[in-house]
Amino acid sequence: MSPLAAVIADTHLPRRSKALPEGLLPHLERAALILHAGDLMDSTLLDDLAVYAPVRAVQGNLDPPETGLPEVLRFEFGGVRMAMIHDSGPKRGRRNRMRRRFPEARVVVFGHSHIPWLDDEDGLLLLNPGSPTDRRRQPEHTFALLWVEGGEVRAEVLAL
Repeated sequence: MSPLAAVIADTHLPRRSKALPEGLLPHLERAALILHAGDLMDSTLLDDLAVYAPVRAVQGNLDPPETGLPEVLRFEFGGVRMAMIHDSGPKRGRRNRMRRRFPEARVVVFGHSHIPWLDDEDGLLLLNPGSPTDRRRQPEHTFALLWVEGGEVRAEVLAL
């Protein structure tokens, strides 16, 4: 089985929801890694997520500074170079901006907008999982799954 990452962002706990949705939990259970692209708001969520799998997270604009999370992460997962940031900026020019900022990355995970985004072209996969707890103006709560194997990457945004 190829390594699987469960990807979430903008959980805004406990303001927008008291807990993660039940429908998300089976995906966390089978993940080899959990990525949180910021705005968790309560750092105890990191401990809750770590029960399922190792967690990598970045600082969101609403996260308290004492969480000690980095603004940017660069790491490798399943032989694939990845980067994570909370706010990728406006939609216009995003691909070029992320390519310049993370030239070594095959995947860039981000959050902030609560708008799911999956775009894989020219060797760069851009992924915003949306939010599993605060859909804002989106029709559904969402999260993403990311599979890597032999340097190949596949992602899917799923509704809860």
